[in-house]
Amino acid sequence: MTNEPSVDRHQTLRLIGALFGLAITLGACTETTTGTIATPARVPEDYRLRHPIAVQEADRSIVVFVGHGRGGLSETQRADVAGLARIWVGEGTGAIVADVPVNTPNARAAESAFREIKAVLEAGGVPSNGIRLHHYTPDDPRTLATIRLSYPKLVAVAGPCGLWPEDLGPSVKDKGYAENKSYYNFGCAYQRNMAAMVANPSDLVQPRPETPSYTARRTEGFEKYRKGTTTTTDYPEAEKAKLSDTGK
Repeated sequence: MTNEPSVDRHQTLRLIGALFGLAITLGACTETTTGTIATPARVPEDYRLRHPIAVQEADRSIVVFVGHGRGGLSETQRADVAGLARIWVGEGTGAIVADVPVNTPNARAAESAFREIKAVLEAGGVPSNGIRLHHYTPDDPRTLATIRLSYPKLVAVAGPCGLWPEDLGPSVKDKGYAENKSYYNFGCAYQRNMAAMVANPSDLVQPRPETPSYTARRTEGFEKYRKGTTTTTDYPEAEKAKLSDTGK
């Protein structure tokens, strides 16, 4: 009877361990190459890309205080409503919504004030179908219920500012410090202020069309040029404003 050679137990364990380690290594390589490991996105160097200005809609609103013993509007309130109508004609992108209180001590006076508000808005150029009435009941009965007029308009926004994802000082984690790159929050305040100051947000996207030239003034200049006379304008009152004749 022939005995088969016995396999060394220790060699078998070492072989199994080596195969297990090789499997882990190959699995890690596969995970890296397939892109399943998340890597942080590169922050744009240009502050205009890092903190872009966006054009969106936001509400412009005014509040009209109404006492329980008075109906209608005061002179100042009438001027506020008329000003809102004038601005709405130029920048409004939707209807004016009037939030009028109900079930309050001043509800009756508020209804009277709204009728006058509607008349002032229509006189200012807002069409009747551009005014919507919305009733509401205040959450806190102790506060004076007001009439709120609001409408959507285009606005430019940027930010939020004040984000510091990385340390500004030298650090082994901050690779941009040695490369002299701008920090993340750099330029955010400038972009936010620019967005707040622009009168027409569409100017940030496209230029406005040119307005027609003043034909009467242009014709006068052409006529002087045709006759061979100077085309400059004389301002005789400028001489009267001088305090001295020195240098003449």
